[in-house]
Amino acid sequence: MLIATAALFGLIIGSFLNVVAYRLPRKESLVTPGSRCPHCEHPVRPYDNVPVVSWLVLRGRCRDCDEPVSRRYPLVEALTGLLFAAVVAVHFENTAQIVLGLVLVAFLIPLTLIDLDLRLLPDRLTLPAAVLAIVLGTALDPDGEVQRLIAGGAAGLFFFVAWYVKPGGMGFGDVKLVAVMGLFLGRGVVVAVFTALIAGVLVGAMIMKRKGVAEGRKTAVAFGPFLALGGVVALLAGEPLLDAYLDTF
Repeated sequence: MLIATAALFGLIIGSFLNVVAYRLPRKESLVTPGSRCPHCEHPVRPYDNVPVVSWLVLRGRCRDCDEPVSRRYPLVEALTGLLFAAVVAVHFENTAQIVLGLVLVAFLIPLTLIDLDLRLLPDRLTLPAAVLAIVLGTALDPDGEVQRLIAGGAAGLFFFVAWYVKPGGMGFGDVKLVAVMGLFLGRGVVVAVFTALIAGVLVGAMIMKRKGVAEGRKTAVAFGPFLALGGVVALLAGEPLLDAYLDTF
């Protein structure tokens, strides 16, 4: 029942995260006006704003102008619900990990969408995420807060050095994001970083195979989504992966 509730809550939060991803980089209010069709700007009726279900019932079109509504909206809602349920399922007996995990997911999703759209990781998301990580971590798991602070500082310093040595290789927003992830994940941020780097290398290799090495090297790719992927992997399987590695080596 708790997992099902988390999934339902995630669907609702996912709907709001769509709003955040669209409006926040445009410096628009996240509260007013209410949801509107991006084509005809007609307000979305409450019964047409049910996560996933309304999009399916309307066959992905606006009720008023019949223009298509992006599939991204229901996909983000469904993904948020799935991840919320997964976090609760994995950390079922650890309230601190559940809360920190849900909050991290709620920030990673809009950050990913914004970075994909604009190659931007706004401070208006990363800074509140950092504050919440410290406040919630200290309140719910004070014994583990020192480890999380060290992890955040170490991860941020590692990426800062990489950014300083080769500024064009990544944006400074990536430096801040990985530090924030360390504040949520603790030592699990190691898994997040390695996952992000491996995924980035694989995608880069595919781009160079398709475009050629010279052209592929010039192709700009947002790194935030790879960090977000790593964060989710670390959140759901970080401790087992770390323990398996340490037991092996």
